[in-house]
Amino acid sequence: MKIPIQLRLLRWYYHRYLEVDYRSMTAVEMRAALEARSSKAKQLVNGPIIPVSKTTDRNIPGRAGNIPIRIYFPNEKKQLPILTYFHGGGFVIYGLDSHDHVCRRLCCDNEAIVVAVDYRLAPEHKFPAAPEDAYDALLWVSENAASLGGDPNKLAVIGDSAGGNLAAVVSQMARDRNGPTILAQVLVYPVVDARMGHPSIKENGKGNILTEDLMRWFLDHYKNSDADILNPYMSPLLAKDFSNLPPALVQVAGLDPLRDEGKDYADHLKAAGNQVQLTTYQGLTHSFFSARAVEKV
Repeated sequence: MKIPIQLRLLRWYYHRYLEVDYRSMTAVEMRAALEARSSKAKQLVNGPIIPVSKTTDRNIPGRAGNIPIRIYFPNEKKQLPILTYFHGGGFVIYGLDSHDHVCRRLCCDNEAIVVAVDYRLAPEHKFPAAPEDAYDALLWVSENAASLGGDPNKLAVIGDSAGGNLAAVVSQMARDRNGPTILAQVLVYPVVDARMGHPSIKENGKGNILTEDLMRWFLDHYKNSDADILNPYMSPLLAKDFSNLPPALVQVAGLDPLRDEGKDYADHLKAAGNQVQLTTYQGLTHSFFSARAVEKV
């Protein structure tokens, strides 16, 4: 199979500028190493900064303490849609700055307010810290939508990879906990089954941006014990009930280890009567969503 130029560039970017020897590092050391290497990589792959009307950093209250967020405004119009965004990074790495370019693009392309959530990371804060922060942030966004200039009836959640997991989980939480109402969930190559038993884990699990070994490293940091793996708020694919969930856009990559679980989740949502659009990007792999500069190559 001929590897597309976009995928070759993406792999080169990660291996040249971001790859670290995570097996010999603590999570704190891995974050520091990635931050040290990321400045030049951002220029190469993220491209120039996308201008938005305004950004605001603030802390909002959560049950476990304050949650940092960054709010992006496309213009000064009122009644805008609001996208609550959860970043990827295996529940262990990254934050508001790493995915700033993604949020700017979402803000401009959709003419929507984007609220990026800096949820607590493992292993300092293991499961269920991340989904509880994500849900608390969603509640705050819903309750404060009007004051932000948004429409509380046009609230969507979006996330990539681990963030896709959180978008799926908060959609289930919102149903289980009687709100808030979510208009749509956008799940980009989501982690939805921590058992890691789908065929694409082995098929695409070596020599890739996300490997099987790295995924296990992330999950080992995130879980308290193997019992957490079976909790639907860690593995939303294991939920007993898939009914009455928001309409879903599920995007997976053909060469991603997480491809099959994303497809499986979309199938479960559809079988339960939810509106679902599944898109498979053949020839691409994990992290394509956040690599802006290769899009037009």
